[in-house]
Amino acid sequence: MKKEQRIKKNEEFQEVFKKGKSTANRQFVIYSLKKEDQEVFRIGLSVSKKVGKAVTRNRIKRSVKEIFHKYSEQLLPGRDYVVIARIPTANMDFHEIEKSLLHVLNRANVLKKRV
Repeated sequence: MKKEQRIKKNEEFQEVFKKGKSTANRQFVIYSLKKEDQEVFRIGLSVSKKVGKAVTRNRIKRSVKEIFHKYSEQLLPGRDYVVIARIPTANMDFHEIEKSLLHVLNRANVLKKRV
């Protein structure tokens, strides 16, 4: 992920939480907020310590970033996304994470075409 595609500041996270729409399944919660003034999408990740130790949390974050990178062409531009990983993601491999994340992205209607 490029630097301009990341959400890092707490104020930016809070804005997406307050103004954005949320969609969830058992493994992920996704908040999506449309931004008129930006041409690329940005992503913020949140993986709680309840999910696991640092190695597990970092593996989940790397997987989510890779999936967003892989499907960047299908994602709607000009939006901020905040992805919250829930506890069941700790026991999932990459392909299960990918399937679950695409499911919730489809439910949120943020993909240009169904995957």
